[in-house]
Amino acid sequence: MTKIGLEIHCQLTKLASKLFCSCKAEYRNLEPNSNICPVCAGLPGSLPLLNKKAVEKAAMISLALGCKIPGKIGFFRKNYFYPDLPKNFQITQYNAYGPTSIGSDGKMEIEGKEIRIRRIQLEEDPGRLVYEGTSEKTMITLVDYNRAGTPLVEIVTEPDFETPKQVRKFLNVLADLVENIGVSDPYLEGAMRVDGNISEGDGNRVEIKNVGSFSDIEKALLFEITRQQSLVERGIEVQAETRHWDEARRITVSSRSKEEEQDYRYLPEADIPIVLIGNESLDKISTQMPESIVARKERYVKKYGMPAQVADVLSSDRFYSDLFDKSHNEKNAKEVSNIITTDLMGFADTREKKLELKITSKHISDLADSILENKLTRNSGKLALQEMVKTGKALTDVISSLDLGHVSDAGSIEKIIDEVFKEEEKAVAEAKQNPDTINYLVGKVMKKTKGKADPATTLDILRKKLSV
Repeated sequence: MTKIGLEIHCQLTKLASKLFCSCKAEYRNLEPNSNICPVCAGLPGSLPLLNKKAVEKAAMISLALGCKIPGKIGFFRKNYFYPDLPKNFQITQYNAYGPTSIGSDGKMEIEGKEIRIRRIQLEEDPGRLVYEGTSEKTMITLVDYNRAGTPLVEIVTEPDFETPKQVRKFLNVLADLVENIGVSDPYLEGAMRVDGNISEGDGNRVEIKNVGSFSDIEKALLFEITRQQSLVERGIEVQAETRHWDEARRITVSSRSKEEEQDYRYLPEADIPIVLIGNESLDKISTQMPESIVARKERYVKKYGMPAQVADVLSSDRFYSDLFDKSHNEKNAKEVSNIITTDLMGFADTREKKLELKITSKHISDLADSILENKLTRNSGKLALQEMVKTGKALTDVISSLDLGHVSDAGSIEKIIDEVFKEEEKAVAEAKQNPDTINYLVGKVMKKTKGKADPATTLDILRKKLSV
C-alpha cells in the first residue's frame, strides 16, 4: 500500500517585514542581496524580534484547518549547513518538549477522505540558490539572501494520501483556503512549495524536494511510486533518502541520505521568549477572518438558489467569488454567476491569466443586465466579454465596435429565416417531418446574424413557419 505525506511551505504575504527583523517581507524583483540585515544574516550581537502579524496569520491558518492552538508557543534553532541559510540554523518550532507549534491535530476532508494535519509551525524561509550556466561543466551556483527570514508556515500532514491525484486535489483546496482567508498568495513564485514523503508498505520513506508546481508534484509522486514498486518486486530495498525532481527528464534523482530528527540538533531559541496566546486573542483573530469557503457556498445556494456545483466552483476561488460579490444584485445574481463560471473561468483558468484580465465588476454587471434585458444574446455576450477581458473597454464601446447589437425585431428575423429556407430546402423539409432537427436551422440563422438574433424569437418564428 502506498503512503504519502506532505510538507507544505506556505509564505505569509501582505506583511510589511520579515519574521524577525524590519527587512521587507516582499523580496521579489529586488536586486540580489539588497534585502538583508545583521538580524536575518545572524551576525553576532543582533537580536530577533518576532513579527506579531505573522503569528496572527499563522494562527488563522491553524483555525481554518481545525488545529489545536496551544496557550503558549516557542521557537527553536534547527541546525543545518546549507549555503542558502546565512545563520547556519533556521529559527522554527519544535514539539519535542510539548506542543509549542502554532497548531497541531487538524484535518481537512478531500472527496470524502479525511487528511490529518500533524502540525503547523511558524518559521523563517531560507535564501535562494540561483543556478547559471548552459551545462553541468559551466554551471555555477549563486546565493541570494533577499528571501532569508521571510515569514513561512510549514504544514505537515500525516501519511494519509494514497494517490498523487488526492495530493493535487488537497493542494488546490489548501491554496484556495489560504488565499481566501487573506494570509497568503499561493500563486506567487515560490510562495507555496511542497515536499512529498512516500513509501510502499512498511518500506523506507523517501522525500522528494524541489518540485516547482502542483502538477509536477503529482508527476513526481507517480514516478516515485513506479520506481519503488519496481524495486520491491525485484526484492531490492528502497533506500531512505532525499530525491530531487528533474523536471527536464521527468524523473526523481537521488540527492542525499535522509536526515533524521537528531541530525538537526534542535536547541531552544534563547533570544525569543515564550509567547502566550490567550482565548481572548484567539477570539479576536477569529473575528478578523473572512467568510469561510463553506459558509460562502451555503450563502450562494440559499440566497441565490445557485446549483451546488456552481456555488462550489465560485466559492472556492477568492478572485472569482470577490468579483461575483461586487458585480451582482438581487436581479442579476444568477446571470452574473453564469457569466463568471461558464465564460470568464474559461478565458482565465490559471492565476497568471487572471492577473492579465482587464475586467471589472462593472463590466460583469453591465453584461449580465444587457443579457437579461435582451439587449445582447448570450453568444454576443461571450464575444463582448472576450473583448472586455483583453482591452478593458466599456460594454457600450465593445457592442458598437464589434457590431453586437441584439436583433430582436420579429420582422428582421423573419426576413433572415426566409433567406435560410431558400438556402436549406432539404433541411427545411426534414424539419417538417422531424421537429428535433430544427436546431440546425436555428444555428444557420444565428450564423447569418453573427449570433445577434434573439434565440427565443427565432425558434418561435421557425416553428410557426414549419407548421404551415
